[in-house]
Amino acid sequence: MARYEFKLPDIGEGIAEAEIVAWHVKVGDQIEEDQQLADMMTDKATVEMESPVAGKVLEVAGEVGDQIAIGSVLVVIETEGQVLAEEVAPAAEPRPDESARHDEVALADGLVEETPALEAAMPSAGEARGDERPAEPEGRESDRRGSDGEAAVARPGGPVLASPAVRARARDLGIDLASVKSAGDRVRHADLDAYLLYNGGSVSHGAAARRQDEEIKVVGLRRKIAENLQEAKRRVPHFTYVDEVDVTALEQTRAMMNADRGGNPKLTMLPFLITAMCRVLPQYPQINARYDDDANIIRRSGAVHMGMATQTDSGLAVPVIRNAENRDVWDLAREILRVAEATRAGKATREELSGSTITISSLGPMGGIVSTPVINRPEVAIIAVNKVEEKPVVVDGQIVIRKRMNLSLSCDHRVVDGWDAASFIQDLKKVLENPLKLLSLR
Repeated sequence: MARYEFKLPDIGEGIAEAEIVAWHVKVGDQIEEDQQLADMMTDKATVEMESPVAGKVLEVAGEVGDQIAIGSVLVVIETEGQVLAEEVAPAAEPRPDESARHDEVALADGLVEETPALEAAMPSAGEARGDERPAEPEGRESDRRGSDGEAAVARPGGPVLASPAVRARARDLGIDLASVKSAGDRVRHADLDAYLLYNGGSVSHGAAARRQDEEIKVVGLRRKIAENLQEAKRRVPHFTYVDEVDVTALEQTRAMMNADRGGNPKLTMLPFLITAMCRVLPQYPQINARYDDDANIIRRSGAVHMGMATQTDSGLAVPVIRNAENRDVWDLAREILRVAEATRAGKATREELSGSTITISSLGPMGGIVSTPVINRPEVAIIAVNKVEEKPVVVDGQIVIRKRMNLSLSCDHRVVDGWDAASFIQDLKKVLENPLKLLSLR
């Protein structure tokens, strides 16, 4: 038997250390060659570490959240035979991830409308009732285990892995894992969350058990989000201006365009809002800007590179729609879907996750009445879209039902005055309330 020391390889130019964000093995585990050992995060990417040898894990370096220097020993493995010379682990191929941004990570509390990730996890009506398939006997899950101790759950499309923690939580909640849809190759905690969300917090059989107390270490992307939020609130004097927009005519226009959209994607409110912002922002260059407060320089942008706050399994990220001012609503709808899907899948490039000049955040139908979004430094403004509601309003002396929506604009008061913010929203209202003018202006 011989000891093999797996050292953390060089995982990127200029990277001196990386953070442990997940362990996939523990001391005593028997592992195979190419088995995943750990996930390591830099400020640019998350990298999967794989073992170049088979054997038994003798030692692991550190816990989740610890920083490990490049070249230091990450895992010690006992192997059969003699290791004549320590193998040099090849540089791992970084996989683009939501963590590809540091200063550009999402600082807004928002989702993009009609979130595909949640829809993928949403059970069908039959599955939610539990009448499609019976619950699997307790002992059968543990009979089909993967190499990392996870159990395969029988699915219509084949076996999917579920970790012991996920299985235990599902058992406590009274959820049959076979009825939970997952976007990936295994059922995760996020899939259980989505299942509960779309079942109103209840399950098809039995009462939900009380959740166990938990301690969650803040690491990886969540820690970077926390650091950036804290820095934004510490350094940026925020103020938020809110106003109500009548979107009755715009919603009628959107419905007509969707009814005759052909092969185009379904239009949400977002492409119209981005189009309207692009029409108005040239008159307010101080809002479409970035503030380097270390150099004391404001950089006003001629182009509109629209950041779009997007929810992912790992947290919020802000993919960027470049040169949004040159796109029509159909092109914007396609680009919104493309960058959102790439971000949620962890395939967005660094260029697609950086360089935004202003950000939009939307919770869709969950948008609430008013929000106070946090600015995505070094930008100086972010606009949050609240939900559309039917309300009785007075028009020409008559009470009528209209569709109304609030817009919440947060600005950096060092760069944007209150008068500018109010004027921008008033001009934006005029464009949104006249969809023919909105779509004809080029």
